[in-house]
Amino acid sequence: MNYWPLAGIAIVVAGFALRFNPLLVVVTAALVTGVLAGLDLVAVIEALGKAFNDNRYISVTWIILPVIGLLERYGLQQRARAVIEGIRGATMGKLLTIYLLFRQITAALGLTSLGGHPQTVRPLVAPMAEAAAEKSHGELADEDREKVKAMSAATDNIGLFFGEDIFFAIASILLIQGVFESYGYPLTPLQLSVWAIPTAICAFIIHGWRIRSLDRRLGRAGA
Repeated sequence: MNYWPLAGIAIVVAGFALRFNPLLVVVTAALVTGVLAGLDLVAVIEALGKAFNDNRYISVTWIILPVIGLLERYGLQQRARAVIEGIRGATMGKLLTIYLLFRQITAALGLTSLGGHPQTVRPLVAPMAEAAAEKSHGELADEDREKVKAMSAATDNIGLFFGEDIFFAIASILLIQGVFESYGYPLTPLQLSVWAIPTAICAFIIHGWRIRSLDRRLGRAGA
């Protein structure tokens, strides 16, 4: 048995340990593995190109990153903060609770791409939550500022995770259906979606309480 192709694994481990460029490490490992397995170099490159072309839709999401970068460069976060500062009665607790509800409802309708960390949380939600917290409690310490950012990201995660299962055509529901069916429990996606609603309501209540608790702690720290 030829063990030389396993050298690609060693290249990946060594490359990541030495903090080389991940793309360069993975491509090098793939080329080395293919050549050591007896494939022609051109055939290996063709296989890489075919895999990239077959899965090119995965790379489409990266197009949004330079767009968000340009928007931030021209003051998107500052404008988001200014909007919150101009709203009377705006608090971090109210803002994130509303976003949690929005995220759950849109995810339940199958609109999972309306939110997300790169396109919504970093440029909009987190700066607005920080501005609302500072408006209510004064200047935040660096540790408290990081807590607000983390809570903003967690709110997006929880809203999506517990909202998307209500949409019966989502991949997670189909996976759950397949597992139950393999054990002799035939269930329709709609039945699973209906039973996801109580879980989503509990998630909203629990995380809403966590948001309000953080808001109160920031108030006590700023007092």
